[in-house]
Amino acid sequence: MSAETVSLALRRAGRWDEALACAAPADRAEILVDRHWWQLDDPAEAHEAVAELASSDPVRSGYLDAQLRYVRLLFARSPQADDASRARNAFAAATADLRLAGWATFWLGVLAENIDRKSDEATVAYHRAQDRAVAQGDALLESYTARHIGAHLLKERRDEGLRLLRRSYHLRATLGARPQTAAAALALALELRVGPEADQLRETASLTARDLRLTWLLDALSPCPPPA
Repeated sequence: MSAETVSLALRRAGRWDEALACAAPADRAEILVDRHWWQLDDPAEAHEAVAELASSDPVRSGYLDAQLRYVRLLFARSPQADDASRARNAFAAATADLRLAGWATFWLGVLAENIDRKSDEATVAYHRAQDRAVAQGDALLESYTARHIGAHLLKERRDEGLRLLRRSYHLRATLGARPQTAAAALALALELRVGPEADQLRETASLTARDLRLTWLLDALSPCPPPA
């Protein structure tokens, strides 16, 4: 098994420090940005790694910098006045890169939805990202698009929305993506009627969030009643 494969598996398991120990230098920035997204830790190391990547891979560096800007905006962590515009431009530029196109399109969707409050624009982006995910066999990206498209369907086509939330949860669990699986478990639990399944999903999310110190997920869990 290659070091790259091991590093990816560790990252998906939420073991970011161990992933960094065996990661290629070019992948360090991505791992640090991912860790910051889930743990909301000090972003200085992530910013430094992203800046170092700029000389060898400016598109990828810009794409990762855009994610850091989105975190500042979403969680109100001292955002800068140009964060939204610079993130939008960087994600748009990354859609022309085959390595990043699907994910960059997805990030344009969440930026439109959560920062610009443009739900229709976000839906278009999610469907485009989903098409790329299916075409490229990227199951993790598909899990993200299923999660967001499903959430949009809940009001008018609830059964279809729940089906997509379940698909997101199952895809993430199959991939061994522990942080993402915990987030999907909570998203599904919050839409289900009170009962054993919802309680089990909340417990799954809570155990993983505490184990991996998933800061914003712990905050999201705090208002939820403990499992019966």
